Amino acid sequence: MRQSEPYSSTAVNVLTLNLDTVHFTDEQFYQLCQRNQDWQFELTATGELIVIAPVGGESGSQEAGLITDVEIWNRRTKLGYVFSSSTIFKLPNGANRSPDVAWVQKDRWESLTLEQRCKFPAIAPDFVIELRSATDALEPLQTKMQEYLDNGVRLGWLINYQNRQVEIYRLGRPVEVRDLPAELSGAAVLPEFVLRLS
Repeated sequence: MRQSEPYSSTAVNVLTLNLDTVHFTDEQFYQLCQRNQDWQFELTATGELIVIAPVGGESGSQEAGLITDVEIWNRRTKLGYVFSSSTIFKLPNGANRSPDVAWVQKDRWESLTLEQRCKFPAIAPDFVIELRSATDALEPLQTKMQEYLDNGVRLGWLINYQNRQVEIYRLGRPVEVRDLPAELSGAAVLPEFVLRLS
């Protein structure tokens, strides 16, 4: 068992358990999550079980605002489905990950069976947002964002209010780091979507 290093003395550690000799089936991991609903888990492709720390009020409010902005756009366009950080996606590499905000294109989501949709869907979102909270070290989030791209996510934003920056991850392009802009465009992935960060 090891703990990741916090980025400040006030950060809460994220607990990572190395279970490389224990191999969860999809059903076993699903049942672990269902039987421990007071905890939020992720499972890496290499078998590490991550216990996600809860966020404080400021980060929770920011996350709720991001989900709301994407949902309002999606209700207008009807192009897909929006998911909160409580949703676990099983990525093609075997990792089970929970972005703070996720969006899946309508035809891709509707191609899944009802059973696949009701459990942890085996699909990479088209778009994700990760919000760095006071409990998050930056490097693991950057690794997670790269993992999303490697598994087919087309656009991702890592919003880092602490450093007043946003990192933009696009499929097939280098990561772009910007000083926190007033607006971010969803470009071709989320047509006409503009996130206002001010």
